Amino acid sequence: MRENDQEARKQNELLLRCLANPVLLPLLVKCWSPEHKQSLKNGSLFLLGAASLIWFLFRTGTKPTRVTYPCQQVAVNNVSVAAQSILPVAFTTFFFKFRMSSLRLAASEAQGFLKRYWKPILALAIIVPSLGFGLFYVWNTLTPPAYPGDVNLMLTPQTATESPASDIYVLNGRPVAHIPNLISLMGSQGLLFYQSSTTGVTQGPSGLIASDDVVILKINMQWNARGGSNTDLLQELIQAILDHPEGFSGEIVVADNGQGWGDLNWTLANAEDTSQSALDVVNMFAQDYDVSAYDWQPIRNNQVNEYSDGDMVDGYWRNSTADPDTGVHVSYPKFQSEQGTYISFKHGIWNGVTYEDRLKVINLPVLKSHSIYGVTAACKHYMGVQSEILNEGIANGHNQIGEGGMGTLLAETRYPVLNILDAIYINANPYPFLFCGPATTYEAATRVNILMASTDPVALDYWAARNVLIPTAEINGYEDTHHLDPDNTESGGLTDAFGVYLNNTKHELIRNGYTVTTNLNRMNVFITQLHSARNYDGLNPSFLLILTETRFNN
Repeated sequence: MRENDQEARKQNELLLRCLANPVLLPLLVKCWSPEHKQSLKNGSLFLLGAASLIWFLFRTGTKPTRVTYPCQQVAVNNVSVAAQSILPVAFTTFFFKFRMSSLRLAASEAQGFLKRYWKPILALAIIVPSLGFGLFYVWNTLTPPAYPGDVNLMLTPQTATESPASDIYVLNGRPVAHIPNLISLMGSQGLLFYQSSTTGVTQGPSGLIASDDVVILKINMQWNARGGSNTDLLQELIQAILDHPEGFSGEIVVADNGQGWGDLNWTLANAEDTSQSALDVVNMFAQDYDVSAYDWQPIRNNQVNEYSDGDMVDGYWRNSTADPDTGVHVSYPKFQSEQGTYISFKHGIWNGVTYEDRLKVINLPVLKSHSIYGVTAACKHYMGVQSEILNEGIANGHNQIGEGGMGTLLAETRYPVLNILDAIYINANPYPFLFCGPATTYEAATRVNILMASTDPVALDYWAARNVLIPTAEINGYEDTHHLDPDNTESGGLTDAFGVYLNNTKHELIRNGYTVTTNLNRMNVFITQLHSARNYDGLNPSFLLILTETRFNN
């Protein structure tokens, strides 16, 4: 009896070795009995089941609601039929009709086969998976935009109970999430967009943008599809600046440093018309106005001195000394615009003798999950200001984000007069799930139709993550959203947790004299929103608009 057990174990061991090595599978056919060979007729059914399983996994991804799609239901049925029909036959054949002598022969032939062809086999083992992942990425990138419907969040305004307070302005709903409405909402609460000698709802002496300012619109051009700044919002913002009540005699420059893989002219863009790139928007205005674009990537490895030192070459100024708190070597671009204006991102406009302080920066980030730092929004968006050493640059900002490095860049280059957080489409797929940002395909994005703004980038990031990103992720079926939580300090696979780098950024800005906060008690939130309506198309916005008018005493 023991001899039979030992022989059975030997057979099972050899069988498992063969099954574990795909190279032996073609040789196993020689070992089967005539009855077993007959079972090959079921091969097509097995392939159908396997293909259906692969389709089901990739198509479902991280959105469980897709299992209800008709194509997914058919795939599940195919897998079920294949499993019921093939597996019993296969296992019965293997365990009861396998010939031991033939198996030894197959193993010997396989050994010789491997010795002779191990190099091409190894090459295929590397190339095939890489090609598969590449094709999968291309397939996802080229997939036309899918519109499953808007996610409608009900947001709650709030009044600060402690001071000093930071103000956050929120538009919620497709008909209202536009730049002119944002400017009006800000103006109704005292933040005036236009600097003017005439006082009005959106203008006055304390306004942000003067008629002769040079305005840099710092966008996200590093990623295509929904990963980059919304070019419809970019168009609205340029138009709003040009519509200055005193006339606009200044200049607008759309710029970013995509760190080597960005593009101002993506063919897959973030807009209603997905072919409308940032450069397309600039060209709409460039014929009649001083509106231009500047890609900082080509100059990111060119270290230069300032204009005041006699250096007129485009490039990046870099501090040779690292910041003692965050370890960042501060760097920033200096360049000549298409209109011939010499611009130092830190010091302003060089007139040949001195710097004029009429340079304004508007920060236009996208709200997204991030596979290295959990979340990217207004603060981390300043990665596109400095020059990153990891990709032919001359500085080291990315590795210092967790130490608060973005706070150093914000404070020691040029602090934005306004942060406009684009949440029309967001990436709410948290790490470590498939489709986590910052790259965001059309399919990976969720449309929430929200637009937010604040002069405090820290408060904006904190509130947006808690009230927009996390609820959307939960609606999409994710139970574990802690990597999107601004209060989370455990990295759990990330380089640093969102809560770590956001708090360190806050502390760095406070050290440099800026008023920023992650304390909800120190946030005023003003909201214009639409109550629930699954699809706004064809509806009269006047029947839906509910303006949350809350005038808080700071």
